[in-house]
Amino acid sequence: MPATPPLPPATGAWREGDPPGRRAWHQAEAPLLLESGRRLPGVRIAYETFGRPAPDRSNAVLVLHALTGDSHLAGPAGPGHRAPGWWDALTGPGRPLDTDHWFLVVPNVLGGCQGTTGPASPGPGGRPWGPDFPRITVRDQVAAELLLADALGIDRWAAVIGGSMGGMRALEWAVGHPQRTGALLVLAASAAADQIGWSAAQTAAIRADRGWQGGRYHDAAPGEGPHLGLGAARRIAHLTYRAGPELDARFGRAAQPGEDPAAGGRHQVESYLDHHADKLTRRFDAGSYLTLSAAMNSHDVGRDRGGTAAALARYRGPALIAGITSDRLYPLSQQRELAHALPGAGPLAAIDSPHGHDGFLVETDRVGRLVRRLLGRALADHPATPGP
Repeated sequence: MPATPPLPPATGAWREGDPPGRRAWHQAEAPLLLESGRRLPGVRIAYETFGRPAPDRSNAVLVLHALTGDSHLAGPAGPGHRAPGWWDALTGPGRPLDTDHWFLVVPNVLGGCQGTTGPASPGPGGRPWGPDFPRITVRDQVAAELLLADALGIDRWAAVIGGSMGGMRALEWAVGHPQRTGALLVLAASAAADQIGWSAAQTAAIRADRGWQGGRYHDAAPGEGPHLGLGAARRIAHLTYRAGPELDARFGRAAQPGEDPAAGGRHQVESYLDHHADKLTRRFDAGSYLTLSAAMNSHDVGRDRGGTAAALARYRGPALIAGITSDRLYPLSQQRELAHALPGAGPLAAIDSPHGHDGFLVETDRVGRLVRRLLGRALADHPATPGP
């Protein structure tokens, strides 16, 4: 008989005293001025690097993760890292993100929960910020990443690469800081948030959990945090990350082996969603989920910039825009708009995949070819000095 898994922790966030893993940190010297006008004190940014910087830092590439990702781009799970690298297959010597040539910098996003300041981090007075963590935007997240770039002596990224929420931040880098953005690769993202309704259902599920406790749950015992709400949010989200035909082909109406849905058992698709929900509750924080969802909802590159077309026209560097043909969260039409409006973008790269939005993580061979193409354009426009 299989062992009963341990109860989920109150938060899956990385916390002081946990193994650092591959992380390094940058501590900001001054409070970060947010778009709201508030100042966020004590900002600390966790990041990982892969490869070696050239003396002039011309080979630095910024790689930006999606909603529940983190700085662990590559490498196995282990102390400090509850999951293996999310683009491990793309990263390393001779791979598309070639660490023999490029210096990759991968920060955990502001508001996240894997070492960068967010709701689970100590706030003023030492207790977790919880619901007092300020509302932030994608532009605030890029402002924090700008501090990291300055600290690392990187005046200009050879390329900025991101998918989904990472693609939103990549666009903000290009539009807000075009002089510091070399080549640009945006995968499965849009010019403005279009997932607000889905996000509302997910955040409502978290807030409805009795373990949410108004956001002050971080010191609760295992099993007493908002894991049920966070798990429900993940189930909703996962149905948008994968394509309907794929789920039908994989599971259909089949029962989970050994279970009878007519007698209270589960269908296979329910078991699949349960599995992903349980995994997330053990490596993520419910407060960060709300904070990052709200930041994504703020995304609009055209806001206060004269509209989308005018904003995108600010960036004239080489760009590659890609989408997934079966993506129902960020449909291909949204990437087509970006490819059309960015002066330096070529034709839209459509990745034909049954895997839906998650195709930018799953289709590593096809995404790898796009990364090679993008970095080739970066070299052609501005030859980088290889790392030592």
